[in-house]
Amino acid sequence: MIHQFFQKFGIFSDSEIEDFLQLFERKRLSKNDFFVHEGEKCKEIAFIESGVFRSYYVSDEGKDITYCFRFPNDLIASYSSFISEKPSMENMQAISDAELLIIKKDKIQKLTDENPNWIKFLKTIAEQEYLELEKRFFQLQRDSAAQRYQSLLENQPNYIQDISLQYLASYLGITQRHLSRIRKEISF
Repeated sequence: MIHQFFQKFGIFSDSEIEDFLQLFERKRLSKNDFFVHEGEKCKEIAFIESGVFRSYYVSDEGKDITYCFRFPNDLIASYSSFISEKPSMENMQAISDAELLIIKKDKIQKLTDENPNWIKFLKTIAEQEYLELEKRFFQLQRDSAAQRYQSLLENQPNYIQDISLQYLASYLGITQRHLSRIRKEISF
């Protein structure tokens, strides 16, 4: 799975991929374990082989607000903490059992020093993260909660059942009761 992930960018040769994949370490997380805690520095990036994650922060009122989900065949990191080397302002929690392939920041730095293709790759990832953030921003501004839910269903149908109503409602910016109504309407 991870080999195909890197292949799809058309940046690395197969032998380059095989070489740097040896730098990744396997890690298992149980449901409710954290990949990153608020206040900690993020010093690694992970490729999700299996499992679903949510990113959230705690509001001033003490309420946790889910703003992002990550699914298999995707990367996960507290990106702003990773690049700034400052404590994370978010939590990244497994909402199902998960298997990750992790690479440490110092190993990525070594790769970028030795191979300019890594600079291209990281630039591409940064651009994708920006586009995803912009899409999420426009979804929140333009789309109804039902449209946002429908989009999640269309893009991640195999994993939606792993996400609790509480987290889905928070992500959509609605109450669980409103989410239940939306789900009933969509299922008919």
